[in-house]
Amino acid sequence: MTPPVDQPVPLASDRSVDLGVNGATHQPAAPALSATALLELMWLASPALPVGGFSYSEGLEAAVEAGLVTAEDQARDWLIAQLQLGLARSDLAVVAQAIRAWRGEVAGQTDEIGRATAIDHSRAGQVDVARITELNTWVRLTRETSELRQQTEQMGRSLLDWLRIQDRQPKHAAPRDADSPSPEAAPDARLAVLAALKPAPTWPVAHALALARSSAPLREALLAHGFGWVENMVQAALKAVPLGQSSGQRILAALIAVLPDAVDQALRLGDDERQSHSPMLAILSARHETQYSRLFRS
Repeated sequence: MTPPVDQPVPLASDRSVDLGVNGATHQPAAPALSATALLELMWLASPALPVGGFSYSEGLEAAVEAGLVTAEDQARDWLIAQLQLGLARSDLAVVAQAIRAWRGEVAGQTDEIGRATAIDHSRAGQVDVARITELNTWVRLTRETSELRQQTEQMGRSLLDWLRIQDRQPKHAAPRDADSPSPEAAPDARLAVLAALKPAPTWPVAHALALARSSAPLREALLAHGFGWVENMVQAALKAVPLGQSSGQRILAALIAVLPDAVDQALRLGDDERQSHSPMLAILSARHETQYSRLFRS
């Protein structure tokens, strides 16, 4: 018999616990992810999301121009380093903290694999606006070049526009998760909070709201955010180096292999541990702003 469409689907966890008995290990119970939540995450990680992410290479095109990335292995190593030294220590950590703030959670009220233990979906009345503003400001101030700052603001504004359109769509009567808004739910007042961020909502904070609106656990939401970045950067490498599709798939596999650890690192970071310090990337991005011939906006 075919299970109901929203039957919870257990996800395999890559964490294991040593029981000390003949070397046996036990996999802890993973959070149940419904079909609806899974599809929402796939949607939000899709390159089809109309935010313009395809037009940015985040310094990769400048690295190609400088001769630092000219082949598949160099592109792979460059993107793995950018994921581990950049995204994991900054944007992924911001997204994790912003999701908690958008959901009205108190920081720390999640278990060891990112499952929320106290979610409040009463929306704007419980949103930590000061925290959201603080995180948005941090993202802007740690973008080291004009083009990187313009990227995060443009993508944040575009996602806000898309979320407004989604909020105006007729609510379908399909079954939803218990923690999700009902079809009769009022427009999401959190969008007004996002729109009020000055001078613009940044991409990590805006995407965190989109992810928070799903019923997905925190860790799975961060995996979706990370995969969206990974797929976009691989596509940029294919065009900029250039590389073939098979090379792109091998790079994608390498990045997927290290993404879960990057997400776990981000989940452990506090405010005083979060950082954005990539001097070579900043130099390349600054050079890219005046690069004579280019395909990408960053």
